[in-house]
Amino acid sequence: MTRKKKIYKKKGNVIKDLTLKIFKILKEDTSKTYNYKQIASKIGITDSDGKSQVLKKLVELHETKKIKELDRGKYQINEDRKYHVGTLDVTSNGNAYFICDDFENDIFISSINLGKGLHQDTVKVYVYKKRRASKLEGEVVEIMERKKTTFVGVLQMNKNFGFVIPDSQKMQADLFIAQNKLNGAEDGDKVVVEMTDWPENSKNPFGKITQVLGKPGEHETEIHSILLEYGLPYEFPEEVEKEAENLSLEITETEIAKRRDMRKDLTFTIDPKDAKDFDDALSFTKLENGNYEIGIHIADVSHYVQPKTILDDEAFDRATSVYLVDRVVPMLPEILSNGACSLRPNEEKLTFSAVFEMNEKTQIVNQWFGRTVTYSDQRFAYEEAQAIIENCTLSENMEAYEMPVDISITDQSYLVTPAIVEATLKLDELAKKLRKKRMKAGAISFDRVEVKFDLDEKANPIGVFFKESKDANKLIEEFMLLANRKVAEFIGFSKGKETKNTFIYRTHDEPNIDKLASLQNIINKFGYKINTETKEKTSQSLNKLLNDVQGKGEANMVETLTIRSMSKAAYTTQNIGHYGLAFDYYSHFTSPIRRYPDVMTHRLLQHYLDGGISPKSDDYEVKCKHTSQMEELAAKAERSSIKYMQIKYMKDHQDEEFEGVVSGVTEWGIYVEIIANKCEGMVRIRDIKDDYYIFDEKQYAIIGQSSNNIIQLGDTVVVKVKNTDLERKHLDFNLISH
Repeated sequence: MTRKKKIYKKKGNVIKDLTLKIFKILKEDTSKTYNYKQIASKIGITDSDGKSQVLKKLVELHETKKIKELDRGKYQINEDRKYHVGTLDVTSNGNAYFICDDFENDIFISSINLGKGLHQDTVKVYVYKKRRASKLEGEVVEIMERKKTTFVGVLQMNKNFGFVIPDSQKMQADLFIAQNKLNGAEDGDKVVVEMTDWPENSKNPFGKITQVLGKPGEHETEIHSILLEYGLPYEFPEEVEKEAENLSLEITETEIAKRRDMRKDLTFTIDPKDAKDFDDALSFTKLENGNYEIGIHIADVSHYVQPKTILDDEAFDRATSVYLVDRVVPMLPEILSNGACSLRPNEEKLTFSAVFEMNEKTQIVNQWFGRTVTYSDQRFAYEEAQAIIENCTLSENMEAYEMPVDISITDQSYLVTPAIVEATLKLDELAKKLRKKRMKAGAISFDRVEVKFDLDEKANPIGVFFKESKDANKLIEEFMLLANRKVAEFIGFSKGKETKNTFIYRTHDEPNIDKLASLQNIINKFGYKINTETKEKTSQSLNKLLNDVQGKGEANMVETLTIRSMSKAAYTTQNIGHYGLAFDYYSHFTSPIRRYPDVMTHRLLQHYLDGGISPKSDDYEVKCKHTSQMEELAAKAERSSIKYMQIKYMKDHQDEEFEGVVSGVTEWGIYVEIIANKCEGMVRIRDIKDDYYIFDEKQYAIIGQSSNNIIQLGDTVVVKVKNTDLERKHLDFNLISH
């Protein structure tokens, strides 16, 4: 039995998606012509008011050259005009922007012109300029490809059916769930729903529930919701775990014979205190000629994870480990990530190494790349290495000392061999020289403070603290950057010219001049300036800006805005250099446990070391695009988990007043970031009672109409928690004073 067409009877009803309906009919047979009565009949419209709407819409489409009129009143699709294909970026207020290579700027699409387009869908859009308007606008005419059909949300039941209210504010439509599609879910459950259909005449898409996550607000439910919202897994399929368990992890004499044996070289790791996987280690040897041999040793993941295996397919699909507030969702099963591939102390490990002979000026005299076997003598936390840097002095006779050195951190002390003290201090000295060179070459210094949480045994946040990058962190960073840069140069640049060898580059384009202009407009309010006359002056002034705001109330906001003005880093086979690091060649070689591009880098590097010819780049470019997209999703999930934990933390501090900085201003309210813990929430304009405020876009401010009070970007205010919404990850404040 076929479903009856919906009949539009009620006078005055506006026919939804009428443009899409007309285009669908005209595209069924592009050689045919239709009059308004025929189109109305095909849509299922019988009343005079509905037919009148069809006629008016046809005239409008003809005037804008979307369709053409062949005979009087007979219309046909206009195949001559240009449609544009791109992706949608839907905003939380229901409008969207159309991103397309055909246009320099994104095209605004109002919610009424979105049709059934959803966030990140690939769509065909008609772009036009309204009368007396300077900016282009767009209208979705066809959904080419859905980016996403699975959503996370809360089920609200009626008597015989339900609706899933999506968590994502970018998903504006609730999903209709029939009684037989509930899959055991009950009213109020947080669920995963798959969109199965979106009938032409339905306001809501139809869906079926595929998984019940639990009750909203429960910790595990919310963490799993975050992962699933971004399409990220939280457990490995059984067959992947089984394949990992069946791997041979033995380091045989035969395998050692194929490698450079560096087990006797002094080697150690420096990682976060709570790290479980150690994918990089440093070795240090003082040479007789006064130079230093420094090895950057990376877990040889590609030895264990072979192409065209279930394990490799899973690693590629995931593409990255995901670091949430209370857990890591690894790219590789634990037997590898925390076991065979983790460079734990006092264990022999298979590694892939970049070994440099370096002089006191940090000039590279010799370099070597290849597979090695290593032995880590010591595992340091950053705090322990930092204590050596702060409390010890480099001595020329350090290696002659026999007694261990006593290092104290707060109320604890531990013993370190003189050789490791010497190595740490010398590596720190060389790292500072490398960094100075890099900054002089135009690198941008983003030393952002990370928000961290003290969690109790139930993963509830009981404190907030900030993680700063100190000398020990920068020591590791500089030598990892060195390895990544030199590996990329080794493959991409030979005998004074660029090679055509396919490789995986980590690239970062120059900032968009319009975004820098917007940044300038904002920082003007605080008395800062940037100079964009040349590439060199841009990077110098950005570094000065980032240095000048340190310790100021507006620091985090300005740093965030500066990062947003930058282009996004990405993986590609097409090298354009890395603007932010000021490197002409840069790759990712140093973290194959947690990044799939590094695995590809290792394989390609070994392929060239073995004398292989350059493979075609097309397949690798597809893989680069996928890994870049997955990295972006993982970053969003990580930010969502921080936001969730901040709201959870603030839920227990609702009676306190906090000093904050206005970090954003919109027509519906101001965003305030609390200085003490960097939690950000919104004060809605309607909740400010001392005056009637109106948004002033030019001043990045709201202005009281009676008092002329101005609350603008960067102002210090006092707020109190009004509402915490864990499911939507939204925090509302009341304004106490300004």
